[in-house]
Amino acid sequence: MKFLNRPLLSLGIAIGLGLGLTLPAQAWEPTKPIEFVVPAGTGGGADQMARFLQGVVAKNNLSTQPIIVVNKSGGAGAEGFLDVKGDKGNPHKIVITLSNLFTTPLATGVPFNWRDLTPVSMLALDQFILWVHQDTAFKTTKDYLNAIKAQPDKAFKMGGTGSKQEDQIITVLMEKALGKKMIYIPLKGGGDVAVQLVGKHIDSTVNNPIEAESHWRSGALRPLCVMDKERLPYKAKLTTTQSWNDVPTCASAGLPVEYLMLRGIFMPPGVTPDQVKYYLDLFQKVRALPEWKDFMEKGAFKQTVMSGDAYIDWLGKNEQAHRVLMKEAGFMAN
Repeated sequence: MKFLNRPLLSLGIAIGLGLGLTLPAQAWEPTKPIEFVVPAGTGGGADQMARFLQGVVAKNNLSTQPIIVVNKSGGAGAEGFLDVKGDKGNPHKIVITLSNLFTTPLATGVPFNWRDLTPVSMLALDQFILWVHQDTAFKTTKDYLNAIKAQPDKAFKMGGTGSKQEDQIITVLMEKALGKKMIYIPLKGGGDVAVQLVGKHIDSTVNNPIEAESHWRSGALRPLCVMDKERLPYKAKLTTTQSWNDVPTCASAGLPVEYLMLRGIFMPPGVTPDQVKYYLDLFQKVRALPEWKDFMEKGAFKQTVMSGDAYIDWLGKNEQAHRVLMKEAGFMAN
């Protein structure tokens, strides 16, 4: 009977096609490993999120093909962006973006714009926190600000990822609010920035929460304030006495600086709607997992999700906002 079923099935398909019936189209799925480009160094927020996604997709068998994370940080991320831009029509490549999506082309003049890629989804927005070493005398943001105001210009060393990127933009905003200059120390990635503060080679950082969270838990670093309109909502204790929710906003502490960073997914140009939908569905499955909830809480992310026209509209508005910030800071290429 097994051998009889096959010709009968084939005959049924042939008859159906002969009558003009169409079979339902199969949804697109990857047929080879997916390259996940990180246009930043290892250990930073984008890298950590990409590697978390890689692991959780494999653990839960959400894709028939493995995800391979590849860091391409050269030229403030331009290496990664140009690689994806140049791989037109390849559905087996995605890129996780941070705000260097906007700052890198504006600062360097590299021939790239986010519109050269295919927007897929905003996964979340990332926060920035002002961090100091636990051993410092700065117990509060007010202590920190008073100390800077009392020192000569360029006495304080602020460590950050790269030059003319998010961390240095925030540093310029802080300088304008304080009326004081600081020495900005550009470093390779968020992980390195945190390590340099742990080693007391710099006085402060504006790292993302996830980049310094383990050092806070260990007792090496202290968060002073978060650069958002509201406190972080996460109330689980990360140290014996504090949760993310216990960190005040910078504005409420006397430092009127706010900044949020994109954690978004793009594909190369020229991919099809079905191929985009595959990744939209994949990340929707990830967001439904308890592991995602834990990751969002660990990294104190702002859980804002967008796709389609809403995402494209947000990208356009934030590109313009960064153009204004970059001009004010004197960071534009032209």
